[in-house]
Amino acid sequence: MKWITRRSAHVDRTACPWLITKFIDPAAEFVFVAPDADPATLDGHTFDMRGAEYAHEGGKCTFQVMLERHDLCADAALVELGRIIGDADVPPSRTRRHESAGLDAIMRGFQLSVPDDRTKLRLTAPVYDALYAYCQAKVALPRAPGGAPRPKLHYAQRVTSHLEDEE
Repeated sequence: MKWITRRSAHVDRTACPWLITKFIDPAAEFVFVAPDADPATLDGHTFDMRGAEYAHEGGKCTFQVMLERHDLCADAALVELGRIIGDADVPPSRTRRHESAGLDAIMRGFQLSVPDDRTKLRLTAPVYDALYAYCQAKVALPRAPGGAPRPKLHYAQRVTSHLEDEE
C-alpha cells in the first residue's frame, strides 16, 4: 500500500514510516509530495499533512494517532516512544522529555544533510530501532520514588548536631 506525506521529512515524518513498516504494513511504499498537495486527490494512506487520514489530533502527534488507531497502545515502550516523538515534533509549552531535544536535533541534522527522503528513512530507521530498545528498557525498570528522601532529624537534634560539630 502507498503511504503519502510531505517532502523534507523531520521527526513525525521519519518516525511514522518506521512505525508503519515495523508494526502496520511491512510492505509499505512511501511517497513524498509537495507541502501544498491536496490529500483528497492522492491515492493511498496520507499522513502528517493538512487534511490527511492520519494527522495531529487533540495535542497528539501523527505517530501517537497511528498507535491508537492501530491498537498498538498495549506496548508501553511504543507509547513512551510516542511521547518522546510528540515532544520532539511539537514541543509542549511547559515540559519536554529530555530525550526529545536530542531526537529533534538528530532529525533536524538529517533534514539538513540528506535531501532525499527515501534515503533519510533508510538512515533514520536504526535511530528509531535504538530509541525503541531504549524505551523497552526504560518501561521495564521500576519507577523510582519522587526524589531523594530528606533526613528525618527534629529541630533539637539538628541544633545539637551542629553545636557538637563546632567543638
